[in-house]
Amino acid sequence: MTQFKKTILTRFFILLIPTLSQAQSTLLPLHDKSDHFLERLDILMQVNPDLNVATCKPISRKIAVQAAELADSLSRSYPYDDFYHLSKMDLYNMQELLMNNSEWVTGDKTPFLSKHPLWTDIYKTKPNFYAVNEKDFFMVIDPVFQYQESKETGNPENVFVNSKGLQFRGMIGNHLGFSSFITDNQERGPTFFQDRVTASGYPAVPGAGFYKPFKTTAFDYFDARGSMNFSIWKYFAIQFGYDKNFIGNGYRSLILSDYSAPYLFLKIDTRIWKMNYEVLFMELISQHQLAGVGINYQYPNKYGVIHHLSLNVAPWLNVGLYDNIIFSRANYFDFSYLNPIIFLVAAQQENGSADKSTVGFDFKANMGHTAQFYGQLILNEFVFQDIEHYSQGSWENKDGFQLGFKYINVFNIKNLDLQLEANAVRPYTYSAIDTVANYSNYNQPLAHPLGANFEEFITILRYQPFFKWNLEAKLICYKQGLDSAGVNFGGNILESYVTRPRDIGLFIGSGIPAKCINFSASASFQVKENVFIFGSAMYRSYVVHNIGSTSTTNASTLTLGIRMNTFRRQYDY
Repeated sequence: MTQFKKTILTRFFILLIPTLSQAQSTLLPLHDKSDHFLERLDILMQVNPDLNVATCKPISRKIAVQAAELADSLSRSYPYDDFYHLSKMDLYNMQELLMNNSEWVTGDKTPFLSKHPLWTDIYKTKPNFYAVNEKDFFMVIDPVFQYQESKETGNPENVFVNSKGLQFRGMIGNHLGFSSFITDNQERGPTFFQDRVTASGYPAVPGAGFYKPFKTTAFDYFDARGSMNFSIWKYFAIQFGYDKNFIGNGYRSLILSDYSAPYLFLKIDTRIWKMNYEVLFMELISQHQLAGVGINYQYPNKYGVIHHLSLNVAPWLNVGLYDNIIFSRANYFDFSYLNPIIFLVAAQQENGSADKSTVGFDFKANMGHTAQFYGQLILNEFVFQDIEHYSQGSWENKDGFQLGFKYINVFNIKNLDLQLEANAVRPYTYSAIDTVANYSNYNQPLAHPLGANFEEFITILRYQPFFKWNLEAKLICYKQGLDSAGVNFGGNILESYVTRPRDIGLFIGSGIPAKCINFSASASFQVKENVFIFGSAMYRSYVVHNIGSTSTTNASTLTLGIRMNTFRRQYDY
């Protein structure tokens, strides 16, 4: 970061801090164990405005606790109403959520205390290794650990993940929230994971930033994240951090996902009336080759701005508008993109239209307290003539869509939940005229893991048969067009769309067609609060239809592991 940018940010926060007047919450981490419970609450309650509008994630711990307490109150008030009745598993998961976010719980906290703490101060509360709760100061410190060992057919080497670290969060005077998560990781993924690291020509470990080789075919990297949270008056919250974000209601997001490495960002979140308006300023790492052994250099920067407006147009229906810009300037930030008003395309046009802009729409509709429909539509370029003749397959039709369905308590079996999702993105949608302004960070897509030029179908079945058990089965099928003999067919978003082979006749699957089936089944058991042992089985079939030949790669992977205060590493592509 240049000295100029540091000075601007420092002055901004110095001016801001005296105006703070509202209690500020830290955020639930992405992939928190309460995520699915909150999704169920969203559907069961149907008209909860805080959950309906929660398209941008992670969400506030305070809001999550308020939603759980409201659900508990309704369930007690209407014990025989199927709409608001919480199952025994839901009540258990609700207590888990409240226990892990006790700083915002308004009721009795006695059940959260440990019966036998260690040395008085260790694990005084069931979920937290060490906690301080004094006037004007709250802090929780927890160890982070994950080890999983896998065996993949056809691979003579063991597949493993070894992570260890620390996380903490806290509040100072109810005005400043802070959180941090840092782990040291060694990983050797399945064969297709290894191939993905180097397939694009720009090496990257999915979800990670800088890495080093470890034992020849494995990787060593830090995952270091942290943020500060402020509140301004009643309606505005600001987060300044180095982390990941997610926008959407599905398993995937075509707008912004957490697939890439963490990045520096400033987020302004406004909640008022029926609206949630989020403005996100990001400093990203442009695509690059890794430095050689013993060589250090500054990786190139680029910037992104995202606006997302989420509106509850009906108690059961939420719609959102989205736009973003990706740009790069030599040694300065383009202040025209600080305009917080949608749409950024106007500022882009004023600057000469050289930057990468995308607009989009998303929705979520809760139906009958049992189901939810959701979806996204993104448009990278809108040329009316090409839209009118869409069937011709113009390269300028750069768009994508998502359509999904969630159904809870399938066949009236409590806590058996089904999710179906379809995603499709046309060629070149996230590519740019150069190799800088594409929608990527640290050589990885900022949205969907497959990049572009694909169709994907996802089926997920989740079941919680007992309090501490969680079962999941997941089927991912996709078709994608790959580059042929160095010809760019728009799947690799790091390539410039200028290198396309033609202007029309480009459809999803153009190039060398590849088809993949990825099926996995997993089971986890919570041994102690936030400590899980788990096992999984995965089968992956990948078929590439080259001209005159077909290449098929089939592999099965069995995994056993243990994790503590962290999410499970998955290979779901």
